[in-house]
Amino acid sequence: MSNNDIIVSLDIGTSKIRAIIGEMNNGTFNIIGVGSADSEGIRKGVIVDIDQTVQSIRNAVDHAERMVGIQISEVYVGISGNHIGLMSSHGVVAVSNEDREIGEEDMERVLKAAEVIAVPPEREIIDVVAKQYVVDGLEGIQDPRGMIGVRLEVEATIITGAKTAIHNLLRCVEKAGLKVSDLVLMSLGAGQLALSKDEKTMGSVLVDIGAGATTIAIFEEDSLVATSTLPIGGEFVTNDIAYGLRTLTDQAEKVKLKYGCAWLDDAAADVMFKVTRIGSNVDKEFSQEDLAAIIEPRVQEIFQMISQEVKRLGYNELPGGYILTGGTVSMPGVLQVAQHELAASVRVAVPDYIGVRDPGFTSGVGILHSVIRSLRIRPSINNGGGGNNNNNNNNKKPTNRPKPNTAQESEQKPGLFERLKNMFSEFI
Repeated sequence: MSNNDIIVSLDIGTSKIRAIIGEMNNGTFNIIGVGSADSEGIRKGVIVDIDQTVQSIRNAVDHAERMVGIQISEVYVGISGNHIGLMSSHGVVAVSNEDREIGEEDMERVLKAAEVIAVPPEREIIDVVAKQYVVDGLEGIQDPRGMIGVRLEVEATIITGAKTAIHNLLRCVEKAGLKVSDLVLMSLGAGQLALSKDEKTMGSVLVDIGAGATTIAIFEEDSLVATSTLPIGGEFVTNDIAYGLRTLTDQAEKVKLKYGCAWLDDAAADVMFKVTRIGSNVDKEFSQEDLAAIIEPRVQEIFQMISQEVKRLGYNELPGGYILTGGTVSMPGVLQVAQHELAASVRVAVPDYIGVRDPGFTSGVGILHSVIRSLRIRPSINNGGGGNNNNNNNNKKPTNRPKPNTAQESEQKPGLFERLKNMFSEFI
C-alpha cells in the first residue's frame, strides 16, 4: 500500500472521536481502517478540556493505525457547532491566459477575490465554496476549466467560524502530534455523501443527531443555504434514563444501547433487564416498555425543536424532506417518531462502505468525500492526507489557505494554527 493514496478524516464528537482512513485506488474509493475512542473533554460539542481531548484523539488515531499498519501524520478535521456562519460573496477576475482558456490559476484567483470580504475580528474564514461560475455572462457553470472566456465570475458561500473554537480545535489536533491538512465543515461533507443530487436541488434538511448536539443543514439549489446547531442530543436521553431508573449514567448508556426503543408501540413487554439502583446493592428489573416510556418523550421533544428551528430559519415544507444521520438515530423507533413529529418524508442515511455502515459514521466518511471532491483526484495522480505524502497542489481545491507539502517540509514550517493566524492578521 502506498501512503500517497491515503487520506484520513478526524471526526471529533461529544461521545466518540473517530479516525477514518480512506484509500484511492485507480479512481475507486474504499474505507480501509477505522479508529474509535471515547471522547473526553468535550461537552455539547464544545472543547472544555484540551488535555483530555488530546488524549482521546491519540487513542482514536492509535486504534486506526493498528488496524491498517501505517503511521498517520496528517488528517482532515471536521468542524461544526453553533458558531458556524454562512455568507454569500461574489468574485470577478479577468482570464490571464493569452489564449483565453480558463485554468486552475484563474479559478484560484476568482475564489481569492470572493474571499476578500469584511469579516468581524472575532471570526475566521474556514472555507470558500463555489455555488456557480459565470463565464462572460453565461451562468450555471460548475467547472469552467478548459472553457474560453475573458471574464470569470463566481458566486460563492463563505463559511466562517469563531476564532476561539477554531484555534482550540487546531491546538488539540496539533498537540496530538498530527498535522491539519484542512478543516472541513461536517454538514457540507455529510450532505455530499448522504443526499442525492435531486434532494440537494429541490431542497431538503440534513439532521445530524449526535450525543451532545444536533446539527441542522438545509440544502437548496445544490448548495448549503443555512445551518444551525441545537444543544440537545443522545446524552439527554441517557440522563433521562439515569434519572428515571435511578441508576448510574454509565449503566444507563449501556441499557440505552442494548434495550433502547424510541417508539413505545414497538417496545416489548416481555424483554426484561436489571439495573443497579443508586444507594442500593439490590438490582431492580424493568421491561423494554418501561424504558421506551422514558425515551419516547425526549426523542419527541428533540424532533419538535428541530421542526421549530427549520421554520425559524425560514423554511417550511421542503420537497426533499428530512434525512437523519448521527449515532442517536440508530436507536430503534427513532424513524417512526421523526415521521410522526415532522409530518414529512423522513429517511435515515447510512454510509455504503464495509465497516462503517452506521449513521454515526456519516460525518467522518463525508469529510473524506468532501476532500476527494475538492482535491479533484484523478486515477493517474495520487494525493493523500496520511503518511509521508507528496501532494500535487495543482489538483487541490483552489484556495489561498496554505497547506503542508511533504511530511519533512511540514516539520520545518509552522503549523496550520500559526499560518492561519498570520494570514488573517492581514485582513483584520
